[in-house]
Parts: sequence; structure tokens; C-alpha cells
Amino acid sequence: MIKISIIIALRNEAENVDKLFTSLRTINFSNSQYEIIFIDDSSSDDTYNKLKENINEGDNYFVFKAESKKYSGKKGALTLGVEKANFDYIMMTDADCIVSSEWLKKYSEKFDKGFDFIFAPSPFIAENNLVNKISCFENLRSSILTFSFFKMGFPYNAFGRNLGFSKKLFEKTKGYENTLETLSGDDDLLLREAVKRKLKIGIIEESDAFVYSYTKGKFKEYLKQKSRHLKTSHHYTVTIKNLLGIWHLINLIMLFSLFLVPIIPRIIVLPSMKILFDILIVKSFQKKYSYNFKIQQIFCLQIIYECFLILNFINSFIKKDRWN
Repeated sequence: MIKISIIIALRNEAENVDKLFTSLRTINFSNSQYEIIFIDDSSSDDTYNKLKENINEGDNYFVFKAESKKYSGKKGALTLGVEKANFDYIMMTDADCIVSSEWLKKYSEKFDKGFDFIFAPSPFIAENNLVNKISCFENLRSSILTFSFFKMGFPYNAFGRNLGFSKKLFEKTKGYENTLETLSGDDDLLLREAVKRKLKIGIIEESDAFVYSYTKGKFKEYLKQKSRHLKTSHHYTVTIKNLLGIWHLINLIMLFSLFLVPIIPRIIVLPSMKILFDILIVKSFQKKYSYNFKIQQIFCLQIIYECFLILNFINSFIKKDRWN
């Protein structure tokens, strides 16, 4: 029987704790087969007390303060969580997430087949505001690219709020020791190390394994989050950086060829083909990843998505990396 330790690192998440516990208590898995370890990483709000208040007698939940960490940032808190874990398989999520009731069951079945590193989609919850629409569309495009590349033999990206690995993998990769180029990347760079060591990596695309989360509410918060995430991409392998660079460059050239139409009218074929292709791709995959964009939304959001790729990439060099 697979036994799993869920690790959740938190900093200043007091407003999310109640919703987090509501979600965790829906997990359909024997209490003797899993535990949940919360690591409060120097919160300045009431996170620690809120965690303690939500734990009932008999719960298989444990709360620790990250008073001494091996590494700075979130990686240090997560490492402490792995050290505290009693079981051989680790799963991770975040404080602002909603897990599916069959989440552990799906991962347990996959772990039971010998996989060392597993990840699954983590869609955003749709709301009626522009920042949310942009974030949801980016998440969809990222999911399509991530799982398509995986199936072609190029795993490069995982979702830190929905992944699991064996302690054996953590030992073989020396934990996060080789991923300290940036504070972020506790997911993608750990995956990179697993790929280097030819460990067995798997995905789960069934909706029962999805973990949902909320987007940022303001553009400032969104830009800060995206710059942090994209810093990790600077440390992908050369092969992955080349593949992603070529893919995004082709997309940008085809989109911005619109500006050449007054000079070369026939070039309108390129952006027209791209727009049609984007609509077909999104319409084909969106339900699989729990989204439902209309055609006019896809048209507008795809253009915004390509433009923000450039802005967020530039910001990833400018903005300082920090854990919350």
C-alpha cells in the first residue's frame, strides 16, 4: 500500500487557511495512508495560529515552523517538510489551492507502477475580470505545451501545486541542492534533475487528479508572479530552451507579420493561418483542462498572451526574485 506525505509550505496565507482545510478534508483516502505536513515559513500574519486552530484531535495533520532552513526561500521550507515526512512518497500543493477528492488515489495508483516523479494539470478557477482571463488563458496554453512536449519526450515543466515524487528521487537528486540558481523552480528544476538522472517520470491527465487555484487579482501581482516563474526558464537545459525559443519565435513572427501587410499584402496568409490554428488548438484542448473560452475571447487573448510573453520575459531579468 502506498503511503503519502503531503507537504504544504506557507507564508502569510492566513486568509486562505480555512478554505485550504475545507478542501483537504474532502480527500478520499484512508487516514492511515497519508499525512499532511504544514511548514509555516516566517509568516508575519496569523497563519501559524490559524493552522493550529483548524486541526482537530485525531487528525493526521502536523504543523511546524521553519525556524532553521537548509536553503533560502520556499525550497528551504519544502526540504524541511521532506525531512519531517514519515512516508516514502511526497506530494505538494499550495495554500491557495483546491484539491480533488480522488487526488491521492490517482497519484497512489501511478506511484504503484514505479514512477519516481509525477505531475498533473493545475487549472485556475475562472472569474469575470481581465487579469483572471489572461492568467487562465496562459495556464491553458502552458498546459497544452507542457503535456505535448512531455509526450514527445521532452519533459521540462511541472506545476508545483500539483506534483509528487518518491523520497528515493529526492535522495538521488540531492534534493534542491542542484537547483539553487534561482529561488523559484522547486518544481521545474527538480524535474530537470530527475530527467538528467533518467528517473521514471509520469503524468496524470484525468480531472480527478487536478488541483485548482485562484489567480492574482491585480496586474502588479500578476506581473510579479510571472517574472518569478519565468526566471526558472533561464535555467532549463539548452535543448529545452532552444525548442521553446523556436516555438515562441515562430508564433511571434507570424503574429507580428500583420504589420507588413500594407507593404506585402500576400503576407496576410501567415497571421490568418496562425489565428485559425490557435483557435482550433484551444477549442480542441480547453475542455480537457477545465476551460471554456469563446472564439472571440481566444482571438483577443492569444494576441495579449503573445505580447505578455515578451513583457514577462523582460521582467524576469529585471525584477528581483523573492518567496512571497
